[in-house]
Formats: sequence, structure tokens, C-alpha cells
Amino acid sequence: MSNAKPHRALIDGRYVFFQEFLKHPLEIGSIIPSSRFLERRIVATAGVRSARTIVELGPGTGGTTRAILRAMAPEARLLTVEINPNFHALVNSLKDDRLIAHFGSARGLKEVLQMYGLSAPEAVISGIPFSTMRNGLGSQIMEAISLALAPGGCFVAYQVSNQVASVCQPFLGPGRMEVELFNIPPVRVYRWEKNGSGC
Repeated sequence: MSNAKPHRALIDGRYVFFQEFLKHPLEIGSIIPSSRFLERRIVATAGVRSARTIVELGPGTGGTTRAILRAMAPEARLLTVEINPNFHALVNSLKDDRLIAHFGSARGLKEVLQMYGLSAPEAVISGIPFSTMRNGLGSQIMEAISLALAPGGCFVAYQVSNQVASVCQPFLGPGRMEVELFNIPPVRVYRWEKNGSGC
């Protein structure tokens, strides 16, 4: 009986995710949410446990958000930035004092951090699909990320396409990539470090 509510929330989240994918396929990188294996890899790759300020761009239905919250320190803060109102509402309903759910674009990331009095993030995690963005938008978002990151901070992007690598190169240089096979579809997990050449 105690597992019924989380199970129902998972089903509801997948249904909403699929609905939003059908309505906005260019804004959503996959037809279903991330697997728990991908979530664990993202958390480990981003060094969530040691970060004080974490940003998640494109949290979707909040599966990765919940994984981040489970792993992060009690005094850490997580800012999510979501442009889809239905996804934002789902993430905003999560009950955790460390979470700030912001509705808006990632292009103004530095200003959003200042709005909430947050320090420069040690980790920025992104699931937004760089491969389907209109020309120039991906570069604008990447510039905002590179400006906002703390020195030595990392940017982690999980993507089906490899487009993010060429978009990120001018701002953070070459990065490191691994593939998470236990996800549908398999996903590339990239990591870059500010003032570094990957990790």
C-alpha cells in the first residue's frame, strides 16, 4: 500500500511527458523520461554530492530532479529552469526546501541565479535537446552556462545527439563523453569543466 502513491506518480509523470513530447517534440529530447541508471550516472558525473549550488536545465517531469535531491548535501541548493509550464508545475510541486523551481528560459541563467540570491553553481546539468534548437539559441544558452559556472565547476549534458559537443566547444573546450546503454534510447553523457579541458 505504501508503494502505491510513488508508483502512481511515476505513471502520471510518464503520461504527462509523452503528452508534452507529442505537443512540443523539438523542445523535448526523448519520448520517455530518463531511466534510473541514467539518473545515477548524471548525479555521479556532475559531482552532485559535493556541490553547494546546482542548476538543472530542462528538468522535465522531475525524475532527475528527485535523484539530485536525494544525492545532494542538506545545505546545498538546487535551481531548476524549465520553459514548459506543465513540466514546471510538476517540479514545483516537489516538497523540498532546498529546491527552487524557476519558470523561464536558460538564456538568462546568471540573472536568474542573482534573482534567488544563489552563488555561482559548481554543477549545471542539462537535458534540453541542443540538436533541435533554432540557430543561435544553443550558443546563447551555452554562453549563459559558461558565464554562470563557478571556476572549476562542471557542465553535464545528457543527449541522444552529439550536437552539444560542437556547440559547447567554443565556450568550455573539449569535454569527456560516456554512453549510458541502460536507457531508451541510449544516451550520451558529456562533462566539461570551466577553466579546464574536460575531466
